[in-house]
Amino acid sequence: MIMEKTTFNTERYRSLLGHRYIIGIDEVGRGPLAGPVVAAAVWFKDPDFVIPVELEKEFALIRDSKKLSEKQREKIFDLIHEHFETGIGIISSETIDRVNILEATFIAMKAALGELMKKLPRQAAGSAYLLVDGNQAIPNCSYRQESIIGGDGIVKSIAAASIIAKVTRDRMMIAYEKEYPGYGFTEHKGYGTKAHMDALRHLGPCPIHRRSFRPVELAIPENVNRRFSALLRRKQN
Repeated sequence: MIMEKTTFNTERYRSLLGHRYIIGIDEVGRGPLAGPVVAAAVWFKDPDFVIPVELEKEFALIRDSKKLSEKQREKIFDLIHEHFETGIGIISSETIDRVNILEATFIAMKAALGELMKKLPRQAAGSAYLLVDGNQAIPNCSYRQESIIGGDGIVKSIAAASIIAKVTRDRMMIAYEKEYPGYGFTEHKGYGTKAHMDALRHLGPCPIHRRSFRPVELAIPENVNRRFSALLRRKQN
């Protein structure tokens, strides 16, 4: 099995075209039934994109966060913070329900980018170029950008952003398990596993569940009662 390898080739190419601040952006948490959507924006501190020889093995782990174990992600989380400037955007389940998950994802990306830009020199705004994971560019964004399908498996900066976003969100979901016990957030991080669905049916939604998502909507007690009454009426007829 060939291990997926990310590089700084895309960043170097954009640098040759005159872009000084090349920023990788990715998100995590579009699919879960509970918890926030989290985005990260990162900028590698070395303008020549040189990986220190003694850290080559560690930097090789900077790839699609979904292809790494939790232990691997935690191992390189601090390494990324050391060698990249980072920004985080966190959008709550309440906002997701209000605006829809796609729009919430774009809001998270803009928030992450805003936090990152605060850490960069003022001139960064004029020469920034965004590398965004996925097939959609960030709408209504003043920075030059391109979307890259599967970017977290190709582009080192996007992969770094995916890891920062993933670890940040996972830590939040582990903390939520203490606040809302019984759902198993530590294990499934809010995704719709069988254990999560069983808990949702037994306990009903908690405050961080996304009520606009169909499985959660169907587990809301008044909706359960409404469906039961409708079923009873059909049987009687």
